[in-house]
Amino acid sequence: MSNEKIMTERKKRILQAVTDDYISTAEPVGSRTIARRYNLGISPATIRNEMADLEENGYLEQPHASAGRIPSDKGYRFYVDMIMMTKDLSPREKTGIKRELEKRRREIEGLMQYTARIMADLTQYTALIFCPRLKNNIVKHLELIPLGEADALVVLVMSPGFVETRVVDLPTPVSKEDLAQVGRYLNERLKGLTLGSIKTSLLREMQRELKRYSNILEGAMELLVRSLEADYRERVYLEGTVNLLEHPEFKEIEKAKPVLNILSEGGTLFEALVDILNRGGVKAVIGRENPQEEMKRCSLVGASYEVHGRIAGGLGLLGPTRMDYSRAMALVGFMAECLSEILTEMDSR
Repeated sequence: MSNEKIMTERKKRILQAVTDDYISTAEPVGSRTIARRYNLGISPATIRNEMADLEENGYLEQPHASAGRIPSDKGYRFYVDMIMMTKDLSPREKTGIKRELEKRRREIEGLMQYTARIMADLTQYTALIFCPRLKNNIVKHLELIPLGEADALVVLVMSPGFVETRVVDLPTPVSKEDLAQVGRYLNERLKGLTLGSIKTSLLREMQRELKRYSNILEGAMELLVRSLEADYRERVYLEGTVNLLEHPEFKEIEKAKPVLNILSEGGTLFEALVDILNRGGVKAVIGRENPQEEMKRCSLVGASYEVHGRIAGGLGLLGPTRMDYSRAMALVGFMAECLSEILTEMDSR
Protein backbone atom coordinates (compact mmCIF):
# COMPACT_ATOMS: atom_id res chain seq x y z
CA MET A 1 0.00 0.00 0.00
CA SER A 2 1.37 3.47 -0.86
CA ASN A 3 2.26 6.10 1.73
CA GLU A 4 -0.57 8.25 0.38
CA LYS A 5 -3.21 5.62 1.19
CA ILE A 6 -1.74 4.86 4.62
CA MET A 7 -1.24 8.49 5.54
CA THR A 8 -4.63 10.09 6.07
CA GLU A 9 -4.63 13.69 7.24
CA ARG A 10 -5.40 12.50 10.74
CA LYS A 11 -2.43 10.14 10.78
CA LYS A 12 -0.19 12.93 9.49
CA ARG A 13 -1.30 15.21 12.31
CA ILE A 14 -0.69 12.49 14.89
CA LEU A 15 2.75 11.65 13.46
CA GLN A 16 3.63 15.35 13.48
CA ALA A 17 2.46 15.69 17.09
CA VAL A 18 4.43 12.62 18.23
CA THR A 19 7.57 13.79 16.41
CA ASP A 20 7.37 17.40 17.64
CA ASP A 21 6.78 16.21 21.20
CA TYR A 22 9.60 13.67 21.16
CA ILE A 23 12.06 16.18 19.67
CA SER A 24 11.16 18.58 22.46
CA THR A 25 11.10 16.21 25.45
CA ALA A 26 13.16 13.12 24.49
CA GLU A 27 10.41 11.09 26.16
CA PRO A 28 8.21 8.47 24.42
CA VAL A 29 4.80 9.92 23.66
CA GLY A 30 1.47 8.35 24.66
CA SER A 31 -2.02 8.89 23.25
CA ARG A 32 -3.22 10.80 26.33
CA THR A 33 -0.30 13.22 26.01
CA ILE A 34 -1.21 13.88 22.36
CA ALA A 35 -4.87 14.39 23.25
CA ARG A 36 -4.02 16.78 26.07
CA ARG A 37 -1.34 18.89 24.36
CA TYR A 38 -2.33 19.08 20.72
CA ASN A 39 -6.09 19.61 20.59
CA LEU A 40 -6.67 17.32 17.61
CA GLY A 41 -10.37 17.01 18.33
CA ILE A 42 -10.30 13.23 18.71
CA SER A 43 -10.34 10.93 21.75
CA PRO A 44 -7.26 9.25 23.28
CA ALA A 45 -8.71 5.89 22.18
CA THR A 46 -8.85 7.00 18.54
CA ILE A 47 -5.35 8.44 18.78
CA ARG A 48 -4.15 5.15 20.29
CA ASN A 49 -5.63 3.16 17.38
CA GLU A 50 -4.06 5.51 14.82
CA MET A 51 -0.69 5.29 16.57
CA ALA A 52 -0.93 1.49 16.45
CA ASP A 53 -1.51 1.70 12.68
CA LEU A 54 1.47 4.05 12.28
CA GLU A 55 3.60 1.60 14.24
CA GLU A 56 2.43 -1.34 12.16
CA ASN A 57 3.40 0.54 8.99
CA GLY A 58 6.86 1.42 10.33
CA TYR A 59 6.45 5.13 11.13
CA LEU A 60 6.47 4.79 14.92
CA GLU A 61 8.32 2.52 17.33
CA GLN A 62 7.60 1.46 20.90
CA PRO A 63 10.92 1.31 22.80
CA HIS A 64 9.37 -0.46 25.81
CA ALA A 65 6.17 -2.47 26.20
CA SER A 66 4.64 -0.02 28.67
CA ALA A 67 6.00 3.15 27.05
CA GLY A 68 4.57 5.49 24.48
CA ARG A 69 5.81 5.70 20.91
CA ILE A 70 8.71 7.46 19.24
CA PRO A 71 9.30 8.15 15.53
CA SER A 72 11.24 5.57 13.53
CA ASP A 73 13.77 6.61 10.89
CA LYS A 74 10.99 6.11 8.35
CA GLY A 75 8.75 8.36 10.44
CA TYR A 76 11.39 11.08 10.63
CA ARG A 77 11.90 10.88 6.87
CA PHE A 78 8.18 11.32 6.19
CA TYR A 79 8.07 14.14 8.74
CA VAL A 80 11.00 16.00 7.11
CA ASP A 81 9.83 15.50 3.53
CA MET A 82 6.08 15.87 3.88
CA ILE A 83 4.78 17.54 7.03
CA MET A 84 7.49 19.47 8.86
CA MET A 85 6.82 23.14 9.50
CA THR A 86 9.79 25.32 8.55
CA LYS A 87 11.26 27.43 11.37
CA ASP A 88 13.15 30.28 9.77
CA LEU A 89 15.78 32.20 11.72
CA SER A 90 14.60 35.47 13.20
CA PRO A 91 15.72 38.74 11.55
CA ARG A 92 17.70 39.50 14.71
CA GLU A 93 19.56 36.18 14.51
CA LYS A 94 20.35 36.68 10.84
CA THR A 95 21.64 40.21 11.40
CA GLY A 96 23.81 39.10 14.33
CA ILE A 97 25.30 36.16 12.43
CA LYS A 98 26.11 38.27 9.37
CA ARG A 99 27.73 40.95 11.52
CA GLU A 100 30.00 38.44 13.26
CA LEU A 101 31.00 36.71 10.02
CA GLU A 102 31.80 40.02 8.34
CA LYS A 103 34.37 40.70 11.08
CA ARG A 104 36.28 37.56 10.01
CA ARG A 105 36.10 37.89 6.23
CA ARG A 106 39.79 38.76 5.85
CA GLU A 107 41.07 35.35 6.92
CA ILE A 108 39.42 32.21 5.59
CA GLU A 109 40.62 29.81 8.28
CA GLY A 110 39.15 31.99 11.02
CA LEU A 111 35.96 32.48 9.01
CA MET A 112 35.41 28.73 8.61
CA GLN A 113 36.17 27.91 12.24
CA TYR A 114 33.91 30.67 13.52
CA THR A 115 31.08 29.65 11.18
CA ALA A 116 31.24 26.13 12.59
CA ARG A 117 31.27 27.52 16.14
CA ILE A 118 28.16 29.62 15.55
CA MET A 119 26.31 26.61 14.14
CA ALA A 120 27.29 24.42 17.09
CA ASP A 121 26.41 27.07 19.68
CA LEU A 122 23.00 27.85 18.18
CA THR A 123 21.88 24.22 17.93
CA GLN A 124 23.90 22.26 20.52
CA TYR A 125 24.79 19.79 17.78
CA THR A 126 28.19 19.10 16.22
CA ALA A 127 28.99 21.41 13.31
CA LEU A 128 31.35 20.61 10.46
CA ILE A 129 32.61 22.51 7.44
CA PHE A 130 34.87 21.10 4.78
CA CYS A 131 36.97 22.85 2.14
CA PRO A 132 38.19 21.18 -1.05
CA ARG A 133 41.75 20.04 -1.58
CA LEU A 134 44.27 22.78 -2.18
CA LYS A 135 45.28 21.15 -5.48
CA ASN A 136 41.93 22.32 -6.87
CA ASN A 137 42.52 25.90 -5.76
CA ILE A 138 43.54 28.54 -8.29
CA VAL A 139 46.67 30.64 -7.78
CA LYS A 140 45.62 34.29 -7.49
CA HIS A 141 49.05 35.71 -6.85
CA LEU A 142 52.43 35.23 -5.23
CA GLU A 143 53.87 38.06 -3.23
CA LEU A 144 57.48 38.51 -2.07
CA ILE A 145 57.83 40.84 0.91
CA PRO A 146 61.25 41.90 2.22
CA LEU A 147 61.61 41.36 5.97
CA GLY A 148 65.18 42.63 6.19
CA GLU A 149 68.50 42.11 4.46
CA ALA A 150 68.65 38.42 5.28
CA ASP A 151 65.15 37.12 4.62
CA ALA A 152 61.85 37.62 2.80
CA LEU A 153 58.28 36.43 3.18
CA VAL A 154 56.69 34.45 0.34
CA VAL A 155 52.89 34.70 0.35
CA LEU A 156 50.83 32.37 -1.86
CA VAL A 157 47.21 33.49 -2.24
CA MET A 158 44.71 30.99 -3.69
CA SER A 159 41.06 31.18 -4.60
CA PRO A 160 38.75 31.51 -2.72
CA GLY A 161 41.00 33.05 -0.07
CA PHE A 162 43.45 30.45 1.26
CA VAL A 163 46.85 31.88 2.12
CA GLU A 164 50.11 29.95 2.57
CA THR A 165 53.29 31.66 3.76
CA ARG A 166 56.97 30.84 4.07
CA VAL A 167 59.97 32.84 5.32
CA VAL A 168 62.91 32.52 2.89
CA ASP A 169 66.52 32.94 4.05
CA LEU A 170 68.55 35.11 1.65
CA PRO A 171 72.27 34.25 1.60
CA THR A 172 73.05 37.61 -0.03
CA PRO A 173 71.21 40.94 0.24
CA VAL A 174 68.43 41.33 -2.34
CA SER A 175 66.92 44.67 -3.32
CA LYS A 176 63.21 45.41 -3.25
CA GLU A 177 63.39 45.88 -7.02
CA ASP A 178 64.79 42.37 -7.52
CA LEU A 179 62.12 40.88 -5.27
CA ALA A 180 59.44 42.74 -7.22
CA GLN A 181 60.88 41.49 -10.52
CA VAL A 182 60.84 37.88 -9.36
CA GLY A 183 57.31 38.36 -8.06
CA ARG A 184 56.13 39.69 -11.41
CA TYR A 185 57.69 36.73 -13.21
CA LEU A 186 56.13 34.17 -10.86
CA ASN A 187 52.70 35.75 -11.24
CA GLU A 188 52.97 35.81 -15.04
CA ARG A 189 53.73 32.07 -15.07
CA LEU A 190 51.46 30.85 -12.31
CA LYS A 191 48.44 33.16 -12.01
CA GLY A 192 45.21 31.38 -12.96
CA LEU A 193 46.65 27.85 -12.69
CA THR A 194 45.32 25.33 -10.20
CA LEU A 195 47.93 23.96 -7.82
CA GLY A 196 47.27 20.49 -9.19
CA SER A 197 48.14 21.57 -12.74
CA ILE A 198 51.59 22.93 -11.82
CA LYS A 199 53.98 20.22 -13.02
CA THR A 200 57.58 19.56 -12.08
CA SER A 201 58.66 20.43 -15.62
CA LEU A 202 57.22 23.94 -15.25
CA LEU A 203 59.02 24.46 -11.94
CA ARG A 204 62.34 23.37 -13.50
CA GLU A 205 61.83 25.67 -16.46
CA MET A 206 61.17 28.59 -14.15
CA GLN A 207 64.29 27.83 -12.14
CA ARG A 208 66.40 27.86 -15.32
CA GLU A 209 64.93 31.14 -16.47
CA LEU A 210 65.56 32.81 -13.13
CA LYS A 211 68.88 31.21 -12.31
CA ARG A 212 70.42 34.42 -10.99
CA TYR A 213 67.60 34.66 -8.46
CA SER A 214 67.81 31.00 -7.46
CA ASN A 215 68.03 31.76 -3.74
CA ILE A 216 64.69 33.61 -3.84
CA LEU A 217 63.07 31.26 -6.30
CA GLU A 218 63.95 28.15 -4.33
CA GLY A 219 61.99 29.43 -1.36
CA ALA A 220 58.96 30.16 -3.52
CA MET A 221 59.27 26.75 -5.18
CA GLU A 222 59.48 25.05 -1.79
CA LEU A 223 56.23 26.71 -0.79
CA LEU A 224 54.53 25.54 -3.98
CA VAL A 225 55.90 22.01 -3.67
CA ARG A 226 54.88 21.85 0.00
CA SER A 227 51.36 22.88 -0.96
CA LEU A 228 51.30 20.31 -3.77
CA GLU A 229 52.87 17.36 -1.96
CA ALA A 230 51.49 17.73 1.57
CA ASP A 231 48.71 15.37 2.54
CA TYR A 232 46.05 17.99 1.97
CA ARG A 233 42.91 15.98 2.37
CA GLU A 234 39.83 18.08 2.39
CA ARG A 235 40.10 20.34 5.40
CA VAL A 236 37.39 19.61 7.94
CA TYR A 237 36.54 22.16 10.63
CA LEU A 238 34.69 20.71 13.62
CA GLU A 239 33.02 22.48 16.53
CA GLY A 240 30.77 21.22 19.31
CA THR A 241 31.91 17.61 19.48
CA VAL A 242 31.08 17.44 23.19
CA ASN A 243 27.56 18.72 22.45
CA LEU A 244 26.57 15.19 21.49
CA LEU A 245 27.22 14.02 25.03
CA GLU A 246 24.54 16.42 26.29
CA HIS A 247 21.78 14.53 24.45
CA PRO A 248 20.07 11.64 26.26
CA GLU A 249 20.83 9.26 23.38
CA PHE A 250 24.57 9.54 24.10
CA LYS A 251 24.68 9.87 27.88
CA GLU A 252 26.03 6.30 28.05
CA ILE A 253 29.65 6.50 26.93
CA GLU A 254 29.46 3.15 25.13
CA LYS A 255 26.79 4.57 22.84
CA ALA A 256 28.75 7.76 22.30
CA LYS A 257 32.13 6.14 21.59
CA PRO A 258 31.50 5.02 17.98
CA VAL A 259 30.25 8.49 17.01
CA LEU A 260 33.16 10.22 18.76
CA ASN A 261 35.56 7.96 16.86
CA ILE A 262 33.93 9.00 13.58
CA LEU A 263 34.31 12.64 14.56
CA SER A 264 38.00 12.18 15.40
CA GLU A 265 38.71 10.64 11.99
CA GLY A 266 36.86 13.24 9.93
CA GLY A 267 37.07 11.27 6.67
CA THR A 268 33.80 9.40 7.16
CA LEU A 269 31.95 12.62 7.89
CA PHE A 270 33.46 14.19 4.81
CA GLU A 271 32.20 11.31 2.64
CA ALA A 272 28.72 11.57 4.15
CA LEU A 273 28.63 15.31 3.52
CA VAL A 274 29.80 14.91 -0.09
CA ASP A 275 26.92 12.51 -0.66
CA ILE A 276 24.52 15.20 0.56
CA LEU A 277 26.11 17.85 -1.67
CA ASN A 278 25.55 15.70 -4.74
CA ARG A 279 21.80 15.89 -4.09
CA GLY A 280 21.69 19.71 -4.06
CA GLY A 281 19.92 22.05 -1.63
CA VAL A 282 19.67 21.44 2.13
CA LYS A 283 19.29 17.72 2.79
CA ALA A 284 19.09 15.38 5.76
CA VAL A 285 20.50 11.86 6.06
CA ILE A 286 18.55 10.17 8.83
CA GLY A 287 19.65 7.27 11.05
CA ARG A 288 19.93 4.05 9.08
CA GLU A 289 20.19 5.99 5.83
CA ASN A 290 23.83 6.51 6.84
CA PRO A 291 25.99 3.80 5.27
CA GLN A 292 28.30 3.61 8.32
CA GLU A 293 27.06 1.47 11.20
CA GLU A 294 28.50 3.94 13.73
CA MET A 295 26.23 6.68 12.36
CA LYS A 296 22.94 4.77 12.63
CA ARG A 297 21.91 6.67 15.76
CA CYS A 298 22.64 10.06 14.15
CA SER A 299 21.32 12.36 11.48
CA LEU A 300 23.36 14.72 9.32
CA VAL A 301 21.89 17.88 7.81
CA GLY A 302 24.08 19.49 5.16
CA ALA A 303 24.33 21.85 2.20
CA SER A 304 26.97 23.21 -0.16
CA TYR A 305 28.44 26.69 -0.32
CA GLU A 306 29.58 28.22 -3.60
CA VAL A 307 32.06 30.67 -5.06
CA HIS A 308 30.83 32.41 -8.22
CA GLY A 309 28.13 29.77 -8.58
CA ARG A 310 30.53 26.80 -8.35
CA ILE A 311 30.40 24.41 -5.38
CA ALA A 312 33.41 25.17 -3.18
CA GLY A 313 32.69 22.97 -0.15
CA GLY A 314 30.04 21.93 2.30
CA LEU A 315 28.77 22.43 5.84
CA GLY A 316 26.50 20.49 8.10
CA LEU A 317 25.16 19.60 11.54
CA LEU A 318 25.41 16.19 13.16
CA GLY A 319 23.02 15.26 15.94
CA PRO A 320 20.84 12.43 17.23
CA THR A 321 17.99 11.26 14.99
CA ARG A 322 15.81 13.19 17.46
CA MET A 323 17.23 16.46 16.18
CA ASP A 324 15.21 19.59 15.49
CA TYR A 325 15.29 19.19 11.71
CA SER A 326 13.41 22.39 10.98
CA ARG A 327 15.83 24.53 12.99
CA ALA A 328 18.89 22.65 11.73
CA MET A 329 17.89 22.89 8.06
CA ALA A 330 17.05 26.59 8.33
CA LEU A 331 20.41 27.36 9.96
CA VAL A 332 22.46 25.25 7.55
CA GLY A 333 20.76 26.87 4.57
CA PHE A 334 21.34 30.37 5.89
CA MET A 335 24.99 29.74 6.79
CA ALA A 336 25.61 28.28 3.33
CA GLU A 337 24.19 31.47 1.79
CA CYS A 338 26.39 33.64 4.03
CA LEU A 339 29.57 31.71 3.23
CA SER A 340 28.80 31.76 -0.50
CA GLU A 341 28.33 35.52 -0.44
CA ILE A 342 31.44 36.28 1.62
CA LEU A 343 33.75 33.89 -0.25
CA THR A 344 32.59 35.16 -3.64
CA GLU A 345 33.34 38.73 -2.54
CA MET A 346 36.76 37.65 -1.19
CA ASP A 347 37.56 35.91 -4.46
CA SER A 348 36.57 38.98 -6.49
CA ARG A 349 39.10 41.25 -4.79
